[in-house]
Amino acid sequence: MTVSPAGESSAVRPARDRTVWLREESNRPRRATPLTRDRIVEAAVILLDESGVEGMTMRHLARRLAVTPTALYWHVATKDDVLDLALDHVFGEVELPAAAHDWRDDVRALTWRWRAVMLRHPWAPSLVGRPMLGPNVLARTEFLQAALVRGGYSGLRLAVVTRLLANYVIGAALTEATWNEAGSPELRGLARRHLAEHPDAYPTLIASGHLDDGRWSEDDLFSGGVDAILAL
Repeated sequence: MTVSPAGESSAVRPARDRTVWLREESNRPRRATPLTRDRIVEAAVILLDESGVEGMTMRHLARRLAVTPTALYWHVATKDDVLDLALDHVFGEVELPAAAHDWRDDVRALTWRWRAVMLRHPWAPSLVGRPMLGPNVLARTEFLQAALVRGGYSGLRLAVVTRLLANYVIGAALTEATWNEAGSPELRGLARRHLAEHPDAYPTLIASGHLDDGRWSEDDLFSGGVDAILAL
């Protein structure tokens, strides 16, 4: 049990304040309309792809679905519910690989597919700090840990490497998506020029090819990072 800064026990917090994944479904009957939670989530993903998290409001979502905002609340309690459901929905796009002979291949396949989905939905990496308890997220975490267990990981080492891989995929996708949105590779060229103009301040960055797409690609960096973690 935890206590909030105001001294309120988490055990007595209002149900709508808890993540959608830990909240008991209301017994209140829902109106018999064509609107469903699945339709709301699918529309939310499209809206998030178009407008990002800031542009995804309940009013905009209702307009997209041609309903009133009030109609949405028969199916979801808050905007946070919609974001949690949308994030888990896109995790469902991360296809689970068929188990390979080498457990490392399973980890590589899963992380590559995870990164691809995060880049396809560039708003998603910024939301991964939310409670990750949806069925699609948990199924992929189960696959990842099962592969690591086959590789001999257990206990604290298993927990640490699981977190390292998850944080690495999220961070790599977030960084790459941010550069893409900012106008990479043109921006990278300007950044390299800035480094080159200050050789005394950044000799190591210049020598290492930092931000130099001609030295290695994002795919090379991502692949090397996964392999480096698996070598721990």
